Amino acid sequence: MDRKIVIGTRGSELALWQANFVKDKLAEIGVDSELKIIKTQGDSILNLRLDKLEGKGFFTKELEEALLSGAIDVAVHSHKDLPTQNPPGLIIAAVSEREDPHELLLILKDCVDVKQKLSVKFGGMVGTSSNRRKAQLLSVRPDLEIEDLRGNVPTRIQKLRDEDYDAIMIAKAGVQRLGIDLSEFYVEELEPMEFIPAPAQGVLAIQIRENDRPLFDKLQALHNKQVADEISVERKVLNMFNGGCHLPLGCYCRKENGKFQVWTSKAETEESFPDRHFIESETLDGLAEKIVGKFSEGRKFPGSVFITREVSESSYLRKALQKHNIRLEGRSLIRTFPIINRLDPYILRNIDWIFFSSKNAIEYFFKLEPEIVKKTRFGVIGRASEEVLRRFGRRPDFNGEEGGIDTADIAQEFAAIANGSTVLFPGAKESLRTVQKAMSPETKVIDLPVYETVMEEHVEQSLADVLIFTSPSNVEAYFVHHLLEPGQKVICIGRSTGKKFDEMGVKYVLPYSPDEIGLAEAVFGL
Repeated sequence: MDRKIVIGTRGSELALWQANFVKDKLAEIGVDSELKIIKTQGDSILNLRLDKLEGKGFFTKELEEALLSGAIDVAVHSHKDLPTQNPPGLIIAAVSEREDPHELLLILKDCVDVKQKLSVKFGGMVGTSSNRRKAQLLSVRPDLEIEDLRGNVPTRIQKLRDEDYDAIMIAKAGVQRLGIDLSEFYVEELEPMEFIPAPAQGVLAIQIRENDRPLFDKLQALHNKQVADEISVERKVLNMFNGGCHLPLGCYCRKENGKFQVWTSKAETEESFPDRHFIESETLDGLAEKIVGKFSEGRKFPGSVFITREVSESSYLRKALQKHNIRLEGRSLIRTFPIINRLDPYILRNIDWIFFSSKNAIEYFFKLEPEIVKKTRFGVIGRASEEVLRRFGRRPDFNGEEGGIDTADIAQEFAAIANGSTVLFPGAKESLRTVQKAMSPETKVIDLPVYETVMEEHVEQSLADVLIFTSPSNVEAYFVHHLLEPGQKVICIGRSTGKKFDEMGVKYVLPYSPDEIGLAEAVFGL
């Protein structure tokens, strides 16, 4: 290309990084370019929340006008800031690879309480101007006080540093791109399957004039087709809800093992409890429509749900079901008993890792008041176990759910991390030992049975529309006495629980995550 390309960008530090990133990529394919800074409405008005600004595209409108007038040839945007429809005459010519879509909760170190979910002290003040973040935060931590936070990434971090807030929430992508050192804060990293990001978060959009065919052809070298497919679902969902930055909507799509996996969270207002949905599909065809259909008004929900464990009045699952007037009954069909009442402190002296495969294992282990040495690290099977571990003031160094939901996959991942170390496995007397069996010969495995389970002798039948089984033992206890009623649906926690129903020839739903958020998604998706 024999002409010099003018790249339009906002003037923030992050926007300039993004524009220079594209400039460097263009140079790699032999295209010379220069930057032109353009101020947008969103940059000029800093005293109002984003949802109080007029119209849409308040970080992009002026850049698009410069494109249409010919003042610039390329506009570089954070894709999540773009309205879902391009102005006539403009197109997105390419999208970048996706930067890490995790959210970060940055917490002042004297405001940390790891016993609390998300590690912010009870009643803490969290800064964010995102309605999406506020709705999801309050759904798991209704005690938090949420206050508005505007400004670019360094400005927001400085406001935390100045102790205007106890914690702030920001996208990991911006922090990584700017290379910001966060060591002065306690950092809670929230995976996108747990805390669902904005549609197209972490992706750059390269926008040009529709009739600039030579430039379009050149930019295809920068285009990431898989990311484009993934965010097309997220953006279509946003468009079908007629939403913008003010809508409390999170949508995240990724392609995993040949299937598209999509998590969606939507609330009516920033303070409303959000509904969540998870879906897997081998094709993009009609995928966004299926997702939006699950959130349609007037859709039918089950009238009642039974789960084989006790559920507190304040639990996420209960609140998610109560929103739609779904009755919840919780009672365990098994009893657990401790096997030991004292722990020899010698056994813990040379332990490198302690791995927990269940919540019961954590509770019974810590009832023994173990004297744990400082070097010892903790591993858990998933988010539900992590929540229990936090109650004892510990945060896991390994959470298997970040790598997948199959226990065998989790076991292999942990085996690689713990290779050559000494690992203690507190657990049930009758444990399947799936994780232990995956350990290498170089790894020393110590089994520590801390409890055993006994089935209840008299199990009352449930006539609920949906039955949730939390363990293989609960399945055995129920079906010794009862059969499924016609029309009842089954949800299982864990592959081993599901295998019991495979043996029985019963269909079931396996939530992506075996915690209360995952269970709510599963019920919502029925």
